[in-house]
Formats: sequence, C-alpha cells, structure tokens
Amino acid sequence: MILDDNDNIKHKAKNIKPIELNSNETELDRSYDRNIRPKTFDEYIGQESIKETLKISIEASKKRNSSLDHILLYGPPGLGKTTLATIIAKESNVDIKITSAPALERPRDIIGILMSLKEGEILFIDEIHRLNKVAEEILYPAMEDFTLDLTTGKSQTVKTMRVPLKKFTLIGATTKAGALSGPLRDRFGVIHRLEFYTEDELSKVIKRSAKILNFKINDDAADEISRRSRSTPRIANRLIKRAGDWALVKGDGIITKQNAKDALDSLNIDSKGLDVTDREFLKIIINNYSGGPVGIETIAVALGEDIRTIEDVIEPYLLQSGFIQRTQRGRVATKKAYEHLNIKYTQNGQISFFD
Repeated sequence: MILDDNDNIKHKAKNIKPIELNSNETELDRSYDRNIRPKTFDEYIGQESIKETLKISIEASKKRNSSLDHILLYGPPGLGKTTLATIIAKESNVDIKITSAPALERPRDIIGILMSLKEGEILFIDEIHRLNKVAEEILYPAMEDFTLDLTTGKSQTVKTMRVPLKKFTLIGATTKAGALSGPLRDRFGVIHRLEFYTEDELSKVIKRSAKILNFKINDDAADEISRRSRSTPRIANRLIKRAGDWALVKGDGIITKQNAKDALDSLNIDSKGLDVTDREFLKIIINNYSGGPVGIETIAVALGEDIRTIEDVIEPYLLQSGFIQRTQRGRVATKKAYEHLNIKYTQNGQISFFD
C-alpha cells in the first residue's frame, strides 16, 4: 500500500472511524436491540458448547496476560454472532470496535482502524468474506505479526516501512465460511459454527425479551412464536414485538397463544415460520419445474430476488427444515414441502392440489 508520507498515514488514521452495523436502522430499532441484547454469557441463551469454549479461551488469555487468539464465527444470519463478539469483549474487559467488510472499501480504511487499536482491543468485522483483496492482504501481517507493511513516497523516493501495531484480537463473522480464502481462514486460531436454535431455546429467548420489554406472555404463546421464528433469535425478537403490539391493540395486553397466532397470521407467517417469499420459492420449484432440480439463477429471476438474498436469507432455513435439497443440478423440493403446501406428491413429477 503506497501513501504520501508518514505524517499523512497518521493523519488519515486519526480520521478513520469504524462504521456501526445496521446504519439504515432507526435509533428506536437500535435502542430496542441494545435493550434486549445479552451482555454476558450467563444472559446469552443457546450455543452452549461455543460459550464454554470461549470462556476457557478468555480465562486462559487473562492468566497469560495476552490478547485472545483471532476468532471466526460463522453460520446463518440472526444467530447472535455480533452479540457474541460484544460479550467476548465485555468478559475480556476490553473495548470493541465494530465495522463491516463492505465499509472497508479503501486500503486506508482498514489501515486507519488497525493503527487506532489499543493493546488487547477487539476488532469485529461482519461479513468478512466480502473483504476486498487489498484489505485482506493488509490483514495478513496484522493478524500474524501485528505489523503493517507500508510504502511511502513516489517514484525513486519510495521507501518501505514496517509499522508495529498493538496486539489485538480480530473477530470475523460470516454467513459463508467457504467464501473465505485459505490464507485468511488459517490465521484464525478459534473457529466456531453457530447452530440454529431449538424451539425450547427460542421460547427462553422470547420469555427473556418479553420480560425486558414489559410484555406479559404465557408459555403457550412463547411456544407458538418460537415455532414460527425460523429457528433464529433475531426473528423471534422481531415477532414478539408484533405479537405485543397486537395484544395491546386487539387484546387485553397479555400475549396469549391466540393473540400470537392472529398477529403472525396477519403477517402471513405460517405455522412453520415460512413467509410469502418462502412459499413462493417452493411453489416455483414445484409448479414451474415439477419439483426440480432447477438452478438458483432461474429461481432468482422467477422470484425477483437477488441470488445472494436467496442463498443467505431464504435457503438456510428451508434446507435445515428439510423443505429443499441442493444437488449438483439445482434445487429440489422435498416431499415435506409438498405436504406443507397441501400439494399431492407423486414420484413421476406430476402434481395436484388436495381437496
């Protein structure tokens, strides 16, 4: 990376600020998320094996008086990767800077953040698989040797300099671990995959959030919302807000099972958590292509959605729930998908609706 001079490097570093995630959300949304977001491992529900491993890593780093190894968290969106990163920072008694890979467009963006990090501080990069090649190559020596390799000057006055960095911990989050290059992935000392939540775990998440938000909710209602939350805490927390609004306006302020059902039915979220887009996705495969296989590009055009949205948002839950299968030739709807949509399943590819 070539910069004008050393003073210019320092000047740019001072003026680079990490960009908060979800910058398009309202302040009310961010305040809501901050209120219900767990602050400690004890408050964090689910991912038990990951929590235990991280607790050991944090305790060991404290006893060694050294920074944590770099950590990679991967899995479908909404499972708590950002929340885990903030908890790791709090449990380690260090500050955290949060940004996302798309925000690091220019080399000086990542350089500025790295040079501003304090000893032991944590840098969290969301969507790390989307880092551009230059930013990724800057990270290699920073992660491994805690240095930056820079050049200053122009033409014949070019000089190479190695700038030392304070020891820090990089926590990367991604929904596509396979999209990371080998050299970057190999520099993470700790790698964890976050799993989808069980209905029981989601019920606990919902009850905790309801208590924080002063919503009254019974067990049956929490179970009903958990069944429709796509095994994802972020969605569960969003749906409880809608159920709470419904109970306040249509009921007596208490979220009952019927209130929850009515609220989620009004949002076109069915008993398995599938929304209009999910069902349309399945119907395209079944009705237009006899159940598949059909390529993702074809589905994206028919559905009017971006391929990345389909792969990152729609497909993970449909795959995990057994509604579709991925094959070398494309996506295939399973018998379970036919049954859920009330469509008769036949081996020869012909279909008919149940009466």
